[in-house]
Amino acid sequence: MKGKTDWERVKNLTDEEIERAAREDPDWEGLLDIDWSKAVLVVPAPKKAVSIRLDADVLDFFKQEGRGYQTRINQVLRSYMEHRKNEAEDA
Repeated sequence: MKGKTDWERVKNLTDEEIERAAREDPDWEGLLDIDWSKAVLVVPAPKKAVSIRLDADVLDFFKQEGRGYQTRINQVLRSYMEHRKNEAEDA
């Protein structure tokens, strides 16, 4: 699948054009004036390939939401894991 981004145009944008576009984008509201100088890049550990048996309707549910269904399944499992960890810590 080929992306639709015009990377040549992006490469030629000036810092001022990028700044202006970001300030006009509501998704960036409140993020542009943060001091990122002490930010730390966190690279997640690579995922492991596993074989898992799921009920057909469960798998179909996640697949119906489109691409990334395996990531969504992982997010649900992570949420469950974190909830159980928190319960154990509170006990």
